[in-house]
Amino acid sequence: MSAEKRPASNSFGSSQMVKRQKSDTNLGGKDAVVVVNGNTQNGALIQAVPRTSGLQAPVMELSGHSGEVFAARFDPTGQHIASGSMDRNIQLWKTYSDCENYGMLSGHKGAVLDLQWSRDSRVLFSASADMTLASWDLETGTRIKRHEGHEEVINCMSVSKRGEELLISGSDDGCIGIWDPRQKQALEYIETEFPVTAVAISEAGNELYSGSIDNDIKVWDIRKKAVAYSMIGHTDTVTSLEVSPDSQLLLSNSHDSTVRTWDIRPFAPLDRHLKTFDGAPIGLEKNLIRASWDSKGQRIAAGSGDRTAVVWDVGNGRLLYKLPGHKGTVNDVRFAPGDEPILVSGSSDRTIMLGELGR
Repeated sequence: MSAEKRPASNSFGSSQMVKRQKSDTNLGGKDAVVVVNGNTQNGALIQAVPRTSGLQAPVMELSGHSGEVFAARFDPTGQHIASGSMDRNIQLWKTYSDCENYGMLSGHKGAVLDLQWSRDSRVLFSASADMTLASWDLETGTRIKRHEGHEEVINCMSVSKRGEELLISGSDDGCIGIWDPRQKQALEYIETEFPVTAVAISEAGNELYSGSIDNDIKVWDIRKKAVAYSMIGHTDTVTSLEVSPDSQLLLSNSHDSTVRTWDIRPFAPLDRHLKTFDGAPIGLEKNLIRASWDSKGQRIAAGSGDRTAVVWDVGNGRLLYKLPGHKGTVNDVRFAPGDEPILVSGSSDRTIMLGELGR
C-alpha cells in the first residue's frame, strides 16, 4: 500500500506526517494480511484471520520525526501515544483509525530521551539531553514548566503511581532527582558515584531503583536517601528499570544483552534474581534500550539492536515473538494498557510502529 501523506492537525505544532499500513508484515506471528488477493465481498474486505485488536491494520507505521526515536509511550487510556526523538520534538498520535498526528511539542534544546504521562493523561513529562525536565499541557500544547537543576544529560525518568505525583530523574551527573512537577526546582537529589542510566519508583513510593554504568541495581530508601540493598548480576550498563503491575518484581535491561527479573518484596531471599531472558542483543549503537511489562505482568517486551521487538512469557521464560519491521535499533517497546494486544515501538530508523499480537 502506498504511503498516504496528510498534514498534522493545526491545533498546535505543524509538520508533515505519514501513516502507512504495513499489512505485508506479519507482526503477530499468526495474523495474515488484511486483504486476501484484493477480494471484496459486499463491499467489505475479506480477512484471512480474525483480527485481535482495533487497529486499522495489523501493523501501522508512523513517520514524522527527523531523528532517532528514543521513547514511545501510550497514555493511561491507551487512546494516545507520545514519542520523543533526537530531533528535540515530541509528537502526539492517536492510537486508532489512521493514527492521526494531532500535535507536536517543541521547546527542548537537546534530544528527548524519556517520556512519562500523568495519571489523568492531561500532562506529559519529558527528560532531555539539554539537562532539563519539562511538563506539557496537552490541551493547549504549551509547556507548563521547565525543571532545571541537573548538570548533565538526563537519561531517564519515572513517575509515582499513587499518592502525591512525583517525578524521578536520572542523569549523567550521577544524581537522582526527586521533583514535585508543580515546582521548577527539585525537592532533593540523591548523589551516586556514577552516571544514572535507569530509574524506577516503587508502588508505595518509599523506594527508588537506580541502574548505572557500574552494572548494579541499587534500591534506595527515599526517606534515608541511603542504599537499602543492591542487586548484582548484570555485567554491563543497566539501561532500563520498571516495576511489575503487582509491585512484586523489577524488570531490568542491560548492555550485556540480557533482560532480567528481580524479587523486590520486603522479605525476599538475599539472591533476588529470578529469571534471565535472552534474545535481544544490544547492537553496536549501545543505546539505552528499554524493556517493559504488559498490563497483567504476564509478558515482557524489549527493544533490540538487531532491529526487532522481542516479547517473552514471564512465567516460563519462553521467547514468544521476535518482531521485524524496523530498519534500525528498536529503542523502546510498550504494551497498550488494558486488554488490547497492541505493541508500540520506537526506533533509530526515525519511525514508530504499532502492531497487534496474537491473543
